[in-house]
Amino acid sequence: MNPEVIRADFPILDMKVNGQPLVYLDNAASSQMPQPVIDRLMRYHTSEHANIHRAV
Repeated sequence: MNPEVIRADFPILDMKVNGQPLVYLDNAASSQMPQPVIDRLMRYHTSEHANIHRAV
């Protein structure tokens, strides 16, 4: 298991804090989403979300 491959899936982990790579340790409060999940949510919210049988 290569941690750099896993980090690459999470956009927030590209950030640097004081010149050092961000380390996110607060998964109990909220988890970060990998890029494929973010992409899918964006597709849903921008082109698929609708109320069924309303304003047809």
